[in-house]
Amino acid sequence: MAEPGKTPFQVDLRRYLREQDEDRNLTRLICEIAEASKYIVNSIRTGDLGVAGTSNLYGEQQLALDVLSDRILRKRLAHSGVVANIASEESPEILPISPDCEGKFSVAYDPLDGSSLVDVNLAVGTIVSIYEGCDLLQPGRNQVAALYILYGPRTTMVLSTGNGVHEFAMNKLMEYTLTRENITVESSGSIYSPGGQRNKYTSGVEKFVGQLEENGSKLRYSGGFVPDINQILMKGKGIFFYPHLQGAPDGKLRVLFELNPMAYLIEQAGGAASTGRERILDLTPEGIEARAPVFIGSKELVAKAEEYVAAHG
Repeated sequence: MAEPGKTPFQVDLRRYLREQDEDRNLTRLICEIAEASKYIVNSIRTGDLGVAGTSNLYGEQQLALDVLSDRILRKRLAHSGVVANIASEESPEILPISPDCEGKFSVAYDPLDGSSLVDVNLAVGTIVSIYEGCDLLQPGRNQVAALYILYGPRTTMVLSTGNGVHEFAMNKLMEYTLTRENITVESSGSIYSPGGQRNKYTSGVEKFVGQLEENGSKLRYSGGFVPDINQILMKGKGIFFYPHLQGAPDGKLRVLFELNPMAYLIEQAGGAASTGRERILDLTPEGIEARAPVFIGSKELVAKAEEYVAAHG
């Protein structure tokens, strides 16, 4: 295998997983998701950007690409033969695929996170969380794999199966090949990506941001969760946060579809992910709609955020 940060020669996704002796059914599942992403890429490039005329379970207007991406992923997951249950951010309930849990997986996904950015041609992504068996409503630390796919100038998949974080890039044949192995996040950094309205920040979060600014940290925020987390991982430092807000103590992002998979990836890379009071991966979501604040990235920055929240609220 390649050294960290080095580009190996044409190691494709399936071969890589086999060489790592990953479970055969998990390998099949991840490769089905990779296959689905090829159709999502094509839909983004050529598809209708209009409104689908439906809403998701949070009352948000769904774009046609949301609905199409959800349909593509759902079909591939059902086709895989190794999935028991799926939960999509675009659906109001968990969808059973197979009554047999033995040797199968349950998958939670956001089919097109940041889809409102498509019409202004900014990067968007797919986020996926994978558990063994039938239970999706369990702590994120029990995930057996997590990944996201970034649709930007390049299409890349960032994946962990519990043995580090690795990046694969889609080549001109629309196949994923390994580009970076064992990605790591430094303990501190000078990049911060702040979500939410600042005039609604609590005192603790406002003081934390003030310290970041005093220290010369650079604000880098795209409005898309996938590209902002990808920046932290690829730069190897920094922090993203969408905190508790005045009037919104649980923040905005969903535990099952967004926070758990990203927290898993960041921790696998040596970083940390917290609500400001506790580890994200220790949360047990009460339902698929559960939300939580998040501070995620370099360990020292996350710890500092926790200190300010504990001291000032």
